[in-house]
Amino acid sequence: MSDIAIFKKGLPDHIRNKGGVDNLTKSLMGGSGGSGIRRISIEGGVWRMMVDGKEVACNEDRAMNVVIVGASEHVSRIYYAGAYKKGVVSAPDCWSADGSKPDPKVENPQSKNCVDCPQNIKGSGQGESRACRFQQRIAVVLEGDINGPVYQLNVPAKSIFGEGENNKWPLQAYARRIATQGAPIMSVVTEMRFDTSGIGKITFKPVRLLENDEFDVALEKSESDEVKRLVTMSVNQTAKQIEHKEAPAKIEEPAESAEPKKVANKKEKEAPSKVNVEKVIDEWDDDEE
Repeated sequence: MSDIAIFKKGLPDHIRNKGGVDNLTKSLMGGSGGSGIRRISIEGGVWRMMVDGKEVACNEDRAMNVVIVGASEHVSRIYYAGAYKKGVVSAPDCWSADGSKPDPKVENPQSKNCVDCPQNIKGSGQGESRACRFQQRIAVVLEGDINGPVYQLNVPAKSIFGEGENNKWPLQAYARRIATQGAPIMSVVTEMRFDTSGIGKITFKPVRLLENDEFDVALEKSESDEVKRLVTMSVNQTAKQIEHKEAPAKIEEPAESAEPKKVANKKEKEAPSKVNVEKVIDEWDDDEE
C-alpha cells in the first residue's frame, strides 16, 4: 500500500520486529512526530491510508481484504453543528461513546440522553436523515500484511445495520453469520467492498479462514494496547483524528428496522455444534456465483 518503491512489499521481519519508528526518526520528522495513528478513510469511494490525518497511499479497487482484530464495544454517535467543508478536520460538537448519552467531556451536550435528543429526530439533518450519526470504530490489518500495522476504520451507520443478502452484509449481520459457525471474527479474512447502492456504504463477507500462524498474530494484535487505543473514542482522538468528511446531503439514513434491536433473535445467539466452517464459507461463495 506504500507509494515508496522499496516499501511496496512491506517491511521484512528483521526490521519490523525491532521497535518500529525510533526516536531518531521522530526527531527528524519535525514537531512532535505526530500521534502515529493509522486509519483507513473511505472518502470518495476510495480506500485511503492515512497517518496523522495525511493520506500516504490509496487503493482504488472496490474491495479490500482485511482481518478485523478489534472493535469498539458499542455503536457510538457523533454530531457536527457546522456545515461540511471538504478536507477540514474538526472536533464534533457532541458525541457519545456508548450511543446512549453524551460523553461527560462534551462542553455543549445536545440532550441528557441520545434517544430523546433533537438531533436524533428524522429530518434534523439533510432530507430525512438524522443530524447525529451512528458509527462504529474497528481495527484491521491487511490480509497481505497481517504482521504489519493496524489501521482504524470508522464504519458509518448504513454499513452497520440491516440484514444484507448474497454475501453483502452490513457489519452486524456479518458478525452474526460468523458467530453462528462458532468462529471468532478475527479467524476469518474479511472482504470489505464498496456497495454501489449507496455513497460511502461498504459491505462485508468472509473470504477464507486464517492459517494457524496467522491466527496467532491476529490474537496477539487483538489484545494489544494499540488496538484498544484505536477503537476507543477519546476527546483527543475525536478532535484530531475524526474527519468531518461527508457532506450531509450525501448521508443516507438507515431504515427504522435497521437500528440496534434490544432483543436479539434467539436463533442468532445459538451456534450450531460441529459445523464445518470452511464448508459453509465455500457454500456462501457458491451462492454468490
